Amino acid sequence: MKVLIIGANGKIGRLLAEKMARSENFEPTAFIRNESQKEYFISIGVSYKIASLESSEQEIAEAIKGFDAVVFTAGSGGATGYDKTIEIDLYGAIKSINAAKLMGIKHFVMVSAAFADEPTFWSESNIKPYYIAKHLADMELKRSGVNYTIIRPVRLTDAADSGKIRVELNPKDLNKEIPRVAAADVILEVLNNDSAKNKTLEISEGTSNINDAVLRFVK
Repeated sequence: MKVLIIGANGKIGRLLAEKMARSENFEPTAFIRNESQKEYFISIGVSYKIASLESSEQEIAEAIKGFDAVVFTAGSGGATGYDKTIEIDLYGAIKSINAAKLMGIKHFVMVSAAFADEPTFWSESNIKPYYIAKHLADMELKRSGVNYTIIRPVRLTDAADSGKIRVELNPKDLNKEIPRVAAADVILEVLNNDSAKNKTLEISEGTSNINDAVLRFVK
């Protein structure tokens, strides 16, 4: 499966690229925004495309062309202002969704955030614009007609992966954290499972094997 990873230079993106590079099931390509980021992907044997989410929808479509699936795990990051959150997490995501539709992408996996459909939770957080951006991007993906899976992790950590997760309909039933490496494994799992298409998975660390937890949820 040929997969374009948008946001490949982020923490989840790098983990995903590494795992795909070691797998016989995937042929990953990193979507990166500048030349300075390419050396890492060359070192792990992953091809790359230099493109920007700030460019036009047509330019993004040209980068997406020819892939079976797209994983969107890009984000503006905590060091930027909310203007960049709107530009990357919302507008960049919407342009990518439209480009995927134009190019006939078979599966679009969106890395969103737990509680993205819970406005009362947003008001209690100090990053309300981030949740609004995620909510609107997810809604646009659902409306697009592109086969999708939306993955909504709780607070991400760099902890070692236990290989155990929890998948729920209601994010209030989740635990508080999940390792990024577990989130990357969930992405691999849903890409391999057609039953995961057009589903939204709220995820945290838990007590179930990733394969079992996803399969139980998407059946």
